[in-house]
Amino acid sequence: MRITFARHGESQANLQHEISNRGLRHGLTGTGREQAHALARKAQDLAIGHIYSSPLLRAIETSIIVANQLDLEYEIVDALREYDCGILEGRSDETAWELWQELFEAWTVQKDWDQHLEGGESFHDLRRRFEPFIQGLVGQYGHTDESVLCISHGGLYRMMLPLVFANVDDRLMAEHGFGYTTCIVSELQAEGLVCRQWNEHRLA
Repeated sequence: MRITFARHGESQANLQHEISNRGLRHGLTGTGREQAHALARKAQDLAIGHIYSSPLLRAIETSIIVANQLDLEYEIVDALREYDCGILEGRSDETAWELWQELFEAWTVQKDWDQHLEGGESFHDLRRRFEPFIQGLVGQYGHTDESVLCISHGGLYRMMLPLVFANVDDRLMAEHGFGYTTCIVSELQAEGLVCRQWNEHRLA
């Protein structure tokens, strides 16, 4: 099987620099829709057969564009939702982003995976919803040639993909990053999911 992890296109929240990780508040910009169409063309080359989407509007709108172009259905799953920042939701001020950065560093540098913002999620919370979903996909499609597309968010991917890929670490994540509609292709091997391609970069 193959799982491709893609980020959504540019959204209104990105332009407004607003923390928007709940509900159906910020859709794609015109540029974001163009990016989603480009992602759909990539998905055609990957012979995608199933699409799973985060429940946030920017991901849903990206999924709709891809699904329509591929003549497929898409399924919304909470496991792909961006991580909840609690009391920072809806804020765009400098203090909010400083607190966001502190949480990011707590998880990625200090490995303090219990840390969370008031009303928000910890690293462990993300892991409890993301890993079982991926394990479920492997259980369902692992013995087949199916190609699955997950459309989600850069923050979630940054935290979770090193846990499910056999050949990806923090250094590689930082090197390649997560631009809009970044496309990360993985294949199931004996050692687990192996990242084969990160946008145009092929990995051994």
